[in-house]
Amino acid sequence: MKSLLPWTPRAGEGFPVSLNRFEQSVFDYLQAHPEELRHWENKVSGRAARGVLPASTLADELSEYVRERGTHVQPFRDWAERGGVPRSSLLNLAEYLLRCWGPAVPKRRAGAA
Repeated sequence: MKSLLPWTPRAGEGFPVSLNRFEQSVFDYLQAHPEELRHWENKVSGRAARGVLPASTLADELSEYVRERGTHVQPFRDWAERGGVPRSSLLNLAEYLLRCWGPAVPKRRAGAA
């Protein structure tokens, strides 16, 4: 796997992350469909702020989303015909979305114990 999402340390934007082909396709689909992207951003930010959305749960919800959309759109339709997306395949994407849209986690100070 290689880093597929933009990360610019100087600007502090994005996070270095490696996504598999399934994750990258879901991310690309969301980027190409702003209404879908807004839905997921609102879902993730709201539930993560309340502390009720672990990455594994979000990965399961993304898998369910792919299964549901598989009856309507590509590339999800092809995946459904081949047996779907492996359960663990969307975990990196889930973690990335939580890092992007979830609450900011304060950094620990080097001297603090």
